[in-house]
Amino acid sequence: MNTGPSTSAPVRRATRRRRPSPAARLAMRLAHRWGVAVASGRDRGDVPGWVLVTLMTAGLVTALWLVAEPALSQVFDDAIASVTGD
Repeated sequence: MNTGPSTSAPVRRATRRRRPSPAARLAMRLAHRWGVAVASGRDRGDVPGWVLVTLMTAGLVTALWLVAEPALSQVFDDAIASVTGD
């Protein structure tokens, strides 16, 4: 007489779920926040303010570029010359 546990059923091993990559987790968080913002119906920004910030940033970059362009060109030319051996 067999009184022990039945061995006819296959043994299932616990499978571990793979963690999503950091990029996938970021994408999921952003999608969730976007969905919450859309569902709430709230306006989440000040468009004229963002336009002003963007224009001011572009102006600052342009001004810095005009001042630093000769030095940046020289650094770039020196780096290329050191790599090519000229």
